[in-house]
Amino acid sequence: MTEPVILKSPAHPISRGDVDPDALRVIFRLHHSGFLAYLTGGAVRDLMLRRPPKDFDVVTDARPGQIRRRFPNCYIIGRRFRLAHVRFPDGKTIEVATFRRTISPGLEETQPSEFDPTLLYGTPAEDAWRRDLTINALFYDPVRNEVIDHVGGLTDLEAKRVRVIGEPGTRYAEDPVRIWRVLRHASRLGFEIEEATAAAISPRAGLVGGCPGARLYEELNKDLLLETGPVFEALRKHGLLRIILGIPGEIYETDHGLYARLLSLLRIADQAKAAGEDLSLEDMYALLFWPWLEPLFGEFHPDMTKILSEALAGAEMRTSIPRTMRAGVVQIVNLVGQMRRALRTGRWRFSQQRRSHFGPAARLFFLIDQGRVPEEGESFETLFAAAFPGGPRPGKRQRRRRRNRRPPDGSPPHPEKDDSP
Repeated sequence: MTEPVILKSPAHPISRGDVDPDALRVIFRLHHSGFLAYLTGGAVRDLMLRRPPKDFDVVTDARPGQIRRRFPNCYIIGRRFRLAHVRFPDGKTIEVATFRRTISPGLEETQPSEFDPTLLYGTPAEDAWRRDLTINALFYDPVRNEVIDHVGGLTDLEAKRVRVIGEPGTRYAEDPVRIWRVLRHASRLGFEIEEATAAAISPRAGLVGGCPGARLYEELNKDLLLETGPVFEALRKHGLLRIILGIPGEIYETDHGLYARLLSLLRIADQAKAAGEDLSLEDMYALLFWPWLEPLFGEFHPDMTKILSEALAGAEMRTSIPRTMRAGVVQIVNLVGQMRRALRTGRWRFSQQRRSHFGPAARLFFLIDQGRVPEEGESFETLFAAAFPGGPRPGKRQRRRRRNRRPPDGSPPHPEKDDSP
């Protein structure tokens, strides 16, 4: 470790006015109590790039108990490494972590009840060097209005380059999810991946499949809630879709036409999110699986819910998507399929509009069928009414055969008294 590079104002573009006021309150209160406290992570990176940050995380040399004593609205979470969540009346939470250092693999495997958490605490330099990427390891000190760089992140930001801290192959083996994060940041920022960082991806990409399914689900959620299309292009290029999504991921990697359909839908969704449209995780998972599930609607089946549920259950995904999420996705996809069929055939049951997933499904129908979100006053009902002014066409009713009833005396039923059609 060498001496950090420190940029003083005006050599950097960050102003205190760019930082969330509640994050500043946390930092200044810790500073007045005699502790170091910096803004860290993606917020500093984004502010240096003049982009609006998504989150404002704080790192300090104060221990979790010391943080809690200074903030009555503070809650401590975590078993091995404890984090402080400082909550504010508007529902906002500022995460405050204590500077950490890298520990030996043997200590990592120790049970939390037998582990001394003080072994994790470190200096600002140790905390920076244990992070994943150089561009995410910068600190901003609003007290002195300085940007602090221990790992060469400023140089990489200027070069528009994503680089792993340390030897890439070793860091990927320690935590394979770092491969995913490299691809995510490079694709979203439009950065190049540093040569050694890129070269180590393919030999170790398969390690991602060994990560816990719940952790893969958390990482996938990060991509679906923000800009999705560029990340999926990078995941496909490096063969990670089949690892993450199983059968549908493999199909998206091998079927160029189906992947082009998916990418088109993801780009439409990205445009909608950028315009302020609130697409939920359920919406995005339904959109993600739509090109794969759409062919199942080719032939009418009376129980499409069962068909779609079985397809998702048998997809062999490493990602553990919760059962409630899968059930919601099935309902949305089924309703979208029924809406598309209704606009072709004119057959539609208005009782479907009372279903809890009808609203999300109608919005997704516009993204899939119209390539856009509905405009004000526009809905599936208005589209259907324009296509079929006379209302829904009657469908074929199956005649129910009435069963012969046995007379009270127990004798066989009399055919001549059977009044079924």
